Amino acid sequence: MASYIVKRIIRMIPQVFLISILAFIIIQLPPGDYLTEHLNRLRQSGRQQDEVEIRRWVQMYGLDRPMYEQYLKWITNIVFRLDFGYTFQWNKSVREVIASRMGYTLAIALFSAVFTWVVALPIGIFVAVKQYSIADYFFTLLGFIGLAVPGFLLAMVVMYVSYTQFGVKVGGLFSVEYQLQPWSWAKFVDLLGHIWIPIVILGINGTAGLIRTMRATMLDELRKQYVLVARAKGLSELKVLLRYPVRIAINPFISTIGWLLPWFFSGGTVVEIVLNLPTAGPALWRALMGQDMYLAGSYILISGTLVAIGSLISDILLAVVDPRVRFGSLEGQ
Repeated sequence: MASYIVKRIIRMIPQVFLISILAFIIIQLPPGDYLTEHLNRLRQSGRQQDEVEIRRWVQMYGLDRPMYEQYLKWITNIVFRLDFGYTFQWNKSVREVIASRMGYTLAIALFSAVFTWVVALPIGIFVAVKQYSIADYFFTLLGFIGLAVPGFLLAMVVMYVSYTQFGVKVGGLFSVEYQLQPWSWAKFVDLLGHIWIPIVILGINGTAGLIRTMRATMLDELRKQYVLVARAKGLSELKVLLRYPVRIAINPFISTIGWLLPWFFSGGTVVEIVLNLPTAGPALWRALMGQDMYLAGSYILISGTLVAIGSLISDILLAVVDPRVRFGSLEGQ
């Protein structure tokens, strides 16, 4: 098992390296650079920037050098100094912007993933066992609705209903009186009162899809011969389900982690904008719209790295649940 994990980590390193190259190429595609655009906007507004400061920025990030030298400087600063560059939109380092939003982003992403699993797994098993029952039709209908309704539309409906029916404004992660306050127990409790709304909204779409995935794989396993043999031996229905078909049917369920984490990180951007959340999605959208190259590139790099990490976690969990995965991988190598 240890050798399998080590080999997967080693294989992930060049993937992340390739992701960093693609991210840098993407942010370099627009003509010019963000520093030039920033200075032009300052001049149009009648303001001037210190020439010494401009030369320092140009030298620091190699903006006067070829693209490959700029990339080497950018990735070297990230690897050895965690310096992702400077964002002129926010007038601070990219690391500060990311650090101020990453905690909320990861918390919402992880709790949304947990919500998705906790809801989808038992429902998927139940509707497979009760195929063509009223419950099966009911949850299938809910699944179709969950897949069809965009997350941002659901967020707008929740905001409208909560305000018109209960007089409560839904949006953000804190009440007005706590937004600028230092952390305290009261602020943490206030956060818990707000954070569940984006968690549920973001988790609904993923839940609907995973319920259908679990139902389909369970139905396929329940028809196989080994399930009939286990029942013939006198095992209880619960033991038969948990020991055999669920353990195998959960494989495609686990494999979704590879895309679930990055989707929650960047795929819910519109929902986060509608709910006015201080997370990564709105900052990435603003960076892309303003050609803020270092902030956009850093978020693209992080999102791509999350894909690689999610795939690694999926492979490790699949190897734990189903030893055939790691044995087949080791034999193939």
